[in-house]
Amino acid sequence: MASSTDRASYFPAIEKKHGQPVAHWISQLQERSDWKYAEQIAFLKEEHGFSQAHANALVMYCKGSDTTRRFGSLNDYLKSADAQTKKTVHAIFDAIQKKHPKLELVIAWNQPMLKLGTEYVFGLSTHTKHILLAPWGKDALARVAEGLDGYKVNKKTIQVPTDWKVDAKLLNELVKLRLAEVK
Repeated sequence: MASSTDRASYFPAIEKKHGQPVAHWISQLQERSDWKYAEQIAFLKEEHGFSQAHANALVMYCKGSDTTRRFGSLNDYLKSADAQTKKTVHAIFDAIQKKHPKLELVIAWNQPMLKLGTEYVFGLSTHTKHILLAPWGKDALARVAEGLDGYKVNKKTIQVPTDWKVDAKLLNELVKLRLAEVK
């Protein structure tokens, strides 16, 4: 599996698995350049046995996207968000980093994440009407369940409104649980 955000990082694995140079597959897609994304993906997956990741890397590369990275920073990520969402997101990360200053704020999977070394600890994603908090850890949500009354809790995330009054105690408890796992 490719470890880089560079789509070309998939090319050696594609060549090895499918026995053709990448130029062959690019040529195949160029012949179908008038096809929609989904049709090109289906062509590679259904007719040639490509995985979704390999098909996506090739199709997107042929469409001129050579990287999966969309954001370089938190402010970049928040560029299209409204002022209230920006304020809340910054307050969330500030509350966590105040208590855990060694956590590094990075963009991973095109979302802001906090990590310690190579381990992800906490992330979030913004949406039009809410923010999804994504604590990392096997059972972090279950372990703080009693403090989640009033929140919409999904399988691995907690949904909060964009104008959420940040609950630093809850956030830091989630982070503490994850840090205990990675030590």
